[in-house]
Amino acid sequence: MSKEPKNDTIVALGKKAAYNLADVNKTRPQYGALTPKWITKVLEFKGLDSGIYRINKVKEGETPLDVLCSVEKKSDIIPQGYVEYEEDPRELQLASISTIINVNTAVADVYGSPYDQVKEQLDLAIESLRERQESQLINNDDYGLLKNVPDSQRIQTRNGAPTPDDLDELITKVWKEPSFFLAHPRAIAAFERECTKRGVPPVTTNIAGGTFICWRGIPIIPTDKLLVDGLKNPKSKSGKTNILLVRTGEAKRGVIGLFQRNLKNEQSRGLSVRFRGIDDKGVASYLLSLYCSAAILSDDAIAVLEDVEVGEYYDYD
Repeated sequence: MSKEPKNDTIVALGKKAAYNLADVNKTRPQYGALTPKWITKVLEFKGLDSGIYRINKVKEGETPLDVLCSVEKKSDIIPQGYVEYEEDPRELQLASISTIINVNTAVADVYGSPYDQVKEQLDLAIESLRERQESQLINNDDYGLLKNVPDSQRIQTRNGAPTPDDLDELITKVWKEPSFFLAHPRAIAAFERECTKRGVPPVTTNIAGGTFICWRGIPIIPTDKLLVDGLKNPKSKSGKTNILLVRTGEAKRGVIGLFQRNLKNEQSRGLSVRFRGIDDKGVASYLLSLYCSAAILSDDAIAVLEDVEVGEYYDYD
């Protein structure tokens, strides 16, 4: 005699067996280290043909040329002179950032749906190169923005935390059409706390598809490449970092990014992807090369607020 099923027993196909017949929706590979890389979107870039960029400057002086300017001429002689150039201008050469991606062609053939394995590998590698590019634009020992801020354009915070007064002081250093601030997200949060404490919450603006807070109408762009105590993601609540203010644009004698244009097998700005062939084991190889640098065209195009403390917090009643 068969037993009657219990009232709470489901007499039906089970989940485990049904799973074998089901289609599973999948995401593309998710890479948590990727960031929006706003710097490469808001910084003006210039393409080079030869990989070299010479920054020709005029020797600075209080009055470059003497001129005759008077309603009643005190003299009929027009002053003569010329504008002196620097004899040994700085030249920047594009730096290269490269990597090689290997893909097993058998794996790519058999497991190529719904996502192309080669394309996914290349996309992640390209994003990694772009991350390194953003880091180098700020921290490179030769052309990085932090390393090349003139001493006259460096200021210290008054009390550690980044206050509105500190950012105002930074603006006095780059007062000719400043374009944007650059700061670590922790520094931006610290600045917002200082604004809240003073009752002056900053407004927001939309640029390049992102929403940013502004101070005095200048957007504050976040980047984790401006390190806190040398780290992208510091664990401690406190720490020191820097905040940059930048004027961008060649026409404005500002800061510009540099890249090599018209590359062979160009995939995007300054980036080439070249197929290197397939070896005897069926492994396809791809060479990815990115060429970049940055140039500060005049001293007052950039300034930095140093020793910014990100760990100041307040209790509000």
